[in-house]
Amino acid sequence: MSINTDAESQFAAIGLGGNLGDAPKTLCFALEQLAAHAQIHIIAISHLYRSAAIGPEGQPDYANAVISISTSLSPIALLDALQAIELMAGRERLLRWGARTLDLDILLYGEIAMQSERLTIPHIELYHRPFVLVPLADIAAARVLPNGHRADELAASCSRDGLALWPDLRWPSTVE
Repeated sequence: MSINTDAESQFAAIGLGGNLGDAPKTLCFALEQLAAHAQIHIIAISHLYRSAAIGPEGQPDYANAVISISTSLSPIALLDALQAIELMAGRERLLRWGARTLDLDILLYGEIAMQSERLTIPHIELYHRPFVLVPLADIAAARVLPNGHRADELAASCSRDGLALWPDLRWPSTVE
């Protein structure tokens, strides 16, 4: 299977999250930056969710969403673009699973599976996180994931404890 060339576009699903400061505003900033990128086209935007933090205790809840995009960037170039946006939002990598202003993760990229020092696709925790599966099902319910299951099937079977819609009028969800 070939990895993306400049001439072809690939579907990708990106997880957005943050729990420091005004997290919904920061996620909106990330959307604006992604939309402004010449090689990224946003296709769909999930609802915005509030989820309990994973990791060290005492963290504020996260704002989470998933977007689908079309991109001509390679997986590593896409990762570089996402990490540049995280840095613009003040992201610091101090503690694994620690609080953060912005976290942008490549969940899926076309039909590829890859593992490198910097990037694993599909995302290593994709199938275990309701705050990823539920918003992914919002925008790609019928998509068959690399494990052979549809996104909506996995979302329906996961626990939604600690996960709720986060109504924020600034959030431009494309889901009805």
